[in-house]
Amino acid sequence: MATETHAALQNLLSRRSIPALQLGPPGPTQQQIDLAIDAALTAPDHGALRPLRLVLIRGAARERLSELFVRRMQEREPPTPAAKIDKARRMPLTAPLTIAAGAHLVSNPKVPEIEQLFSAAAGIMNLLNAFHAQGFGAIWLTGANAYDPQIAHALQFAADERCLGFVYVGSLPGTERVLIPRRLEHATAVRDWTG
Repeated sequence: MATETHAALQNLLSRRSIPALQLGPPGPTQQQIDLAIDAALTAPDHGALRPLRLVLIRGAARERLSELFVRRMQEREPPTPAAKIDKARRMPLTAPLTIAAGAHLVSNPKVPEIEQLFSAAAGIMNLLNAFHAQGFGAIWLTGANAYDPQIAHALQFAADERCLGFVYVGSLPGTERVLIPRRLEHATAVRDWTG
């Protein structure tokens, strides 16, 4: 049991956000995706509202997402620098799997919207950890495309759903295949309260 606990903690401590443009094939299988989604759905969920929404984008759909990103960027920010357009174009094409992650928000007197967003975010973190545990790199990115209502609509998020960003998943570059747990500094994040 101690060995399993140590391995689970080492997995959490070695997780990193891998830049989307460094993620390549192969991507996860359907079984690996389903396992990661199962983990995402175990996140804390006040009121059992199940706010997490995930839109899988793979195969040829990645090209359509790439075109959508570029078109919306050019419409929002004319003139957009060529390097910025190129980066937006390549993001969905490099990683084999992109997941648009969102939250379904309902009016509930016992569960404020912020708690529904927290639940969805916790689910996304579980998703990232589950992909890492299976040997994949991943990153959760937000930004103008993530919060663009036209992109959310094109991805079929409903009016009562909010896109919270894009999770890019793929295989790690050769130099990153073994991620060493880091020593993390607690001083700025933790303090005791003594009343």
